[in-house]
Amino acid sequence: MEERVKSDLETKLTDAVIARLSADADPRFRRVMQSLIRHVHDFVREVELTEDEWFEAIRFLTATGQKCDDKRQEFILLSDVLGVSMLVDAINHRSADGSTETTVLGPFFVHGAPEIENGGDMAAGWKGEPTYVSGRVLSTSGRPLAGALLDLWQSNSEGSYDVQLADAGGRQLRAKLRTDSSGRFHFRTILPTSYPVPTDGPVGLVLDRMGRHPMRPAHLHFMVSAPGYETVVTHLFVKGDPYLDSDVVFGVKESLIVDFKRNQSESEARKLGLKAPFHSASYDFVLRLVAGVKQAGAHSAADTAGS
Repeated sequence: MEERVKSDLETKLTDAVIARLSADADPRFRRVMQSLIRHVHDFVREVELTEDEWFEAIRFLTATGQKCDDKRQEFILLSDVLGVSMLVDAINHRSADGSTETTVLGPFFVHGAPEIENGGDMAAGWKGEPTYVSGRVLSTSGRPLAGALLDLWQSNSEGSYDVQLADAGGRQLRAKLRTDSSGRFHFRTILPTSYPVPTDGPVGLVLDRMGRHPMRPAHLHFMVSAPGYETVVTHLFVKGDPYLDSDVVFGVKESLIVDFKRNQSESEARKLGLKAPFHSASYDFVLRLVAGVKQAGAHSAADTAGS
């Protein structure tokens, strides 16, 4: 077979495209675009992308965009299953100070969850195994953060979020609550369950072609914030779940795996406003100061928020 000779365009086009970037462009934008152009061009050259493959990629990206709406974000899902979301997370949340580890936001976060009292039930009316979750929100120095805000969301016992259900009737299995004067929180819910990410779109086809399962291990979502502190977006994963070692979005971290202990005591269940048997879990969230904020001032702001 006759070997094709590379044209000058193949070797010189990358530099020509980069040269078109304005010298007056924002420095960060310019750096990102230069790197993006080089990597994309190198990828095309490395795999010698065919025209049919290029058109298929365009169709895939178009279909991914068309699958997005106010309840579904297929591009976030694509980023998640390719490990890009967790890579961005790792780069942006390097920590050796004892603060709580972060993980992916996921495609099902929704603004405007109803606020409940500390100790309230975020899963009222939903079937599932009764569960009690408690803990504290602390600074890295161990001081409690009063009035810290916890934004919570989870799937139902069948693995679906409210936005995936036509008859959910508004914000369901979501809640916001604030810590008390000692930085403590507690709430009632149902035991989370493992579930598949949506596979009825372009991302599902990619997972199938890669020979990968679509499952996420059981977890509760948390977004924890306090004035003067960096917001933590994370999960609590259920210890013993069969998908902890193969999470489709690579989001599991050892420090976030929690034992949801099963308890059959009727008397203890009544004290918590639950029915036996029930599960209980405890976890302390640790927030780091925003760079440049003094410790005393940050705690004063947190205390004010809880007053």
